[in-house]
Amino acid sequence: MPELPEVETVRDGLARWAVGRTITSVQVNNLRSVRRHLAGPEDLAARLAGQRLESAERRGKFLWLVLPADLALVVHLGMSGQVLVQPPDAPDEKHLHVRFSLEPADLELRFVDQRTFGGVLLDQTIDGVPSTVAHIARDPLDPLFDDALFVKRLRARNSAVKRCLLDQTLVSGIGNIYADEALWRARVHGERLGAALTRAQAVDLLAQVRDVLGEAITAGGTSFDALYVNVNGQSGYFDRSLNAYGREGRPCGRCGAPIRRTAFMNRSSFWCPSCQRPPRVQRHAGLG
Repeated sequence: MPELPEVETVRDGLARWAVGRTITSVQVNNLRSVRRHLAGPEDLAARLAGQRLESAERRGKFLWLVLPADLALVVHLGMSGQVLVQPPDAPDEKHLHVRFSLEPADLELRFVDQRTFGGVLLDQTIDGVPSTVAHIARDPLDPLFDDALFVKRLRARNSAVKRCLLDQTLVSGIGNIYADEALWRARVHGERLGAALTRAQAVDLLAQVRDVLGEAITAGGTSFDALYVNVNGQSGYFDRSLNAYGREGRPCGRCGAPIRRTAFMNRSSFWCPSCQRPPRVQRHAGLG
């Protein structure tokens, strides 16, 4: 599933190529891709026609295009959603589900989704944030992210720190890949309790999260297959810089120990048994 760097890469592309244009028409080829717009595809198309795309915004993994009158076109990428900017005469993609014709007419937006877990909807905004996104916490790259509050809340939790990083009500945008990478850099095992971290460890972990996300954005995100691409159909290359995720059995770049993989929430965690020692007895009070 796309995480913050991948969504930010798409947002940046939309800001460059789509913002300032006006939607002239909407063609829905797959009803599942507009299922979140409860009023139906005809209502979505009618209300979007004539709307100017004012800006492209993101919170965590959530992406939206700002429209006039406190409206937003929210895009859920799901597992395999893509938002492509294409010339109208480009061949249709196999899984093209929603087409947004634009003015000027030299480009159009296409929502492509192989697995159809994603979708689009029209939503009202509250203080600039769509109502369907308002419950999501700010992400670490948000200028208004509260570091002290995050550290305090993380150290108050008696649950595994990796679970905390994936909790979108605590901090948004971090998924399985970047959680493993940040934990490796911070030398913290994912099963260690948030409450067992010292304040210094929690602060360092947040710094590592920011560094990983920033470097991944610079690389255009992480692409393990063709399902994630930017608006121009290009893959990211941060997978070449991964130190833990997907490297089971390969030597740790820091100490040489073979990276291990363990099951985690129907997914996998990758970690170094030497640099990230598994917790033994964990105290549940904040330390340090």
